[in-house]
Amino acid sequence: MSAESLRLGREPQARLRPGAATTWAVLPGVWSGLRHRPDIWETWGGGRRAASLGPFRTLKLQPTLPIHSFATTHFWVVQQVNMKDQVCVSSLLCLEGRTMPKKAKPAGTGKEEGPVPGKQLKMEAAGGPSTLNFSCPRGLFESLISPIKTETFFKEFWEQKPLIIQRDDPALATYYQSLFKLSDLKSLCSRGVYYGRDINVCRCVNGKKKVLNKDGKVHFLQLRKDFDHKRATIQFHQPQRFKDELWKIQEKLECYFGSLVGSNVYMTPAGSQGLPPHYDDVEVFVLQLEGEKHWRLYHPTVPLARQYSVEAEDRIGRPTHEVMLKPGDLLYFPRGTIHQADTPPGLAHSTHVTISTYQNNSWGDFLLDTISGLVMDTAKEDMEFRAGIPRQLLLVETAAVGTRRLSGFLRKLADRLEGTDVLLSSDMKKDFVMNRLPPYYEGDGAELSTPGGQVPRLDSVVRLQFKDHVILTVGPDQSRSDETQDKMVYVYHSLKNRRELHMMGNEETECHGLRFPLSHVDALKQIWNSSAISVKDLKLTTDEEKESLVLSLWTECLIQVV
Repeated sequence: MSAESLRLGREPQARLRPGAATTWAVLPGVWSGLRHRPDIWETWGGGRRAASLGPFRTLKLQPTLPIHSFATTHFWVVQQVNMKDQVCVSSLLCLEGRTMPKKAKPAGTGKEEGPVPGKQLKMEAAGGPSTLNFSCPRGLFESLISPIKTETFFKEFWEQKPLIIQRDDPALATYYQSLFKLSDLKSLCSRGVYYGRDINVCRCVNGKKKVLNKDGKVHFLQLRKDFDHKRATIQFHQPQRFKDELWKIQEKLECYFGSLVGSNVYMTPAGSQGLPPHYDDVEVFVLQLEGEKHWRLYHPTVPLARQYSVEAEDRIGRPTHEVMLKPGDLLYFPRGTIHQADTPPGLAHSTHVTISTYQNNSWGDFLLDTISGLVMDTAKEDMEFRAGIPRQLLLVETAAVGTRRLSGFLRKLADRLEGTDVLLSSDMKKDFVMNRLPPYYEGDGAELSTPGGQVPRLDSVVRLQFKDHVILTVGPDQSRSDETQDKMVYVYHSLKNRRELHMMGNEETECHGLRFPLSHVDALKQIWNSSAISVKDLKLTTDEEKESLVLSLWTECLIQVV
């Protein structure tokens, strides 16, 4: 097939002979979604790997029915099987699936890497019914900070000052205790966890953190020995990978905040402290699960800090807040808040979970993310942006002329932004959706990987599903490397994200989604902004484009026929 026949539009059709062992490369998300639909696929073959676009499956077509197929770089629709048993294929839309590393790094550095825990390591929370409201993301957060109202929280506390919520609620205390217990460690260790990656063992000695990690796999007896005899704190990294109820909570919070939400569990024996005074680069919610913990908070030296830092005891002054948390209590403090916590002597051990969010999620980060795309777009249309800088400008320490010109360019960019509703290219969006938790599910989660219900047609009415897990953005056509790259609209989703990799920054994560010509952006916005919409009302030129758009979204389990 010639390169020209891969372009969008009404191109000459290619003919494939049935039964000739024709194979097509199928993207992973499409494969997992359609391989269970015998009404669409008749047979499928083995697998191979394509270096440019990541893992693929190959499919053997034996066309006896109208078939839909995805090629390596384009989306194909088999329109019909003619009387001569030949299959007519035309190119309509495009898909992409890439593997990219996450930028962040996990806590600790284990010397031995073990297998990433899979779904078989999932541990159910053993407790009574939840006292939190999981009906929607807002409801979950409201119940988490109850009795404080969300409006009060964001007006008076968020990014401003700590909030202490002490409750005398036995039911909530029991629920909190079910989220993670010290006794859970035995089962987790038997299933395979590793120092550095999953567990850190440490103790605060003379104002400094002393790491007591061993090498490789964690053995429960050694861990318990360090806890009992060395009075070490055990930090369990990202327990939502194992504990369903924490997955359920954090997935809803990621929908609510629109930002990654991580967690760590800290178990500290009586008369001990795990970490020295420090501040973090995240917004922190502390849930006290077992025992009691003594907290001291101090004025930040760097409000809304962008990085973690230890502070010397003689520099932090007197605490602004001091509290003893008990099971069911909650403590919030903004990033940059200096804090330390200890388990008082004579009490039982303490277990708490810190749920954290808003790392690198500031206006400054957003500006850095969007400004480059805005500059490149403007430079395509404005020759002044393409003009060369003055000679030797880079050799001068201060250049008034350069500063004046930059100010002018920034004003032009601001004018370009005013009043526009064009989607801005955003790597932050893509990074968030690639690395967040998948939707919480019970059972095998087939609804996230296998399209269900009717196949959408031109006369169908469709609606978006899993809206909180899908984003739209625009960017250059990544299948082309020349300077004339056309813009494409990208649909990224987290339905097929791997829960066991959540917040594990050194692990590779896959990008799941679709890409379309920029001409499809208005139709996609219609679907996004409507409770339900008729396919024939989509703002696309031809009926063929309308059907192709909804079919590709349905294949990714992003829409359903109503």
